Amino acid sequence: MADVAAFHRRVVCQGAQRFSESLLLQLLRPFGWLYGVLGVLRAVLYRTGIFSSYRAPVPVVSVGNLAAGGTGKTPLVDHLVREQLRLGHRVAVVSRGYGGRGVEGVGVVSDGTGPLLAPGVCGDESYLLARRNPEALVLVARRRAEGVRLAVERFGAELIILDDGFQHLAVRRDLDLVLLDARCPLGNGRPLPAGLLREFPTALNRGDLFLLTRCSTPDAPPLPVPGPLMTSRHRLASEAVVLDGGSLPLSELRARRGVAFAGIADPVAFFADLQQAGLDLAATVAFADHTGYDEVALARLDAVSAGADYLVTTEKDGVKLLGRKLPLPCYLVPLTLEIKESSALSAALAALTNKEASMTLPADLLALLACPQCKGEVALREDGQALTCGRCRLVFPIRDRIPVMLIDEAEKF
Repeated sequence: MADVAAFHRRVVCQGAQRFSESLLLQLLRPFGWLYGVLGVLRAVLYRTGIFSSYRAPVPVVSVGNLAAGGTGKTPLVDHLVREQLRLGHRVAVVSRGYGGRGVEGVGVVSDGTGPLLAPGVCGDESYLLARRNPEALVLVARRRAEGVRLAVERFGAELIILDDGFQHLAVRRDLDLVLLDARCPLGNGRPLPAGLLREFPTALNRGDLFLLTRCSTPDAPPLPVPGPLMTSRHRLASEAVVLDGGSLPLSELRARRGVAFAGIADPVAFFADLQQAGLDLAATVAFADHTGYDEVALARLDAVSAGADYLVTTEKDGVKLLGRKLPLPCYLVPLTLEIKESSALSAALAALTNKEASMTLPADLLALLACPQCKGEVALREDGQALTCGRCRLVFPIRDRIPVMLIDEAEKF
């Protein structure tokens, strides 16, 4: 499966190198067009209110991408969580829990005290976020609106981070942060399976801020995005974590031979980073994304470990290897995120979390506003976060101290 994914990514990013590959892409084009059209139709149904979406009483920040595969969402979500916790905000991450066996309703991965569910149940990424940030709330739910509601009503969340939320339109967001991989931002510009995209490129118009990940240069290439474009790069941490506990400088592994393995969307990039850090790799093993490391996978590792001194993998893979018998000592190398010129992101987050600013609305402005449906008076809700029309029973949100007086943005009460 990992070989198929790598082949597909190479063909759509680098182009067909053989006639058979070119023919395959031509055969897939109608399916990609149909997939893209269905995405457009779905977005229209949500935008027009035919499909309902939930508006949370607290700010919601979506972190997502347009292309399938790894663009580095987990390091960015971790970065945002750490920063919001540092500022004293009660932050909750709500995700689908991809890669886990799933839970009925809403699964509480962390209630602010660290992991409560196993990675096989909640998914490796959710578990990793809970372990890295024990003070944060982490929830998984197939219906993410239920997870958002629980995070606010039971745990008092003040800010929601919707993990992998760009296509999840059933929850409204106040900030849409879209990630693009600098090495292959839009692939060949076509939706799956003819390309890498989950939607047509025009879907980027829904985004607010854009982050180019894995940049090798500080300058962002020109991209058709409607908002600020920031650049970032992922770096390996300077220390490797021992699977069974403890840590050591990554540089100490340079004198030994290792076997690198990973079950992530883009394992090749991880292997290249290790080699760039000076590690001598006797072999590399790419597993399918979110692999569960069953006996077959462990036997494959055992077969390539002869003559090596250690195993090395990602932190995300490591959470699924606890308690497993491995042929060699295993080290986990975390990824850190560096964002260049992040002022636009900081300002957007500050505007969302500035409670004093959101609770004030000039009286003269309020007197000029009217319900767009009945043209009657509106009132400021007690929490200062919205305006209400008692006659139509509609709630209009206030964002960045600006009332959004649009019918399709209003909710019934």
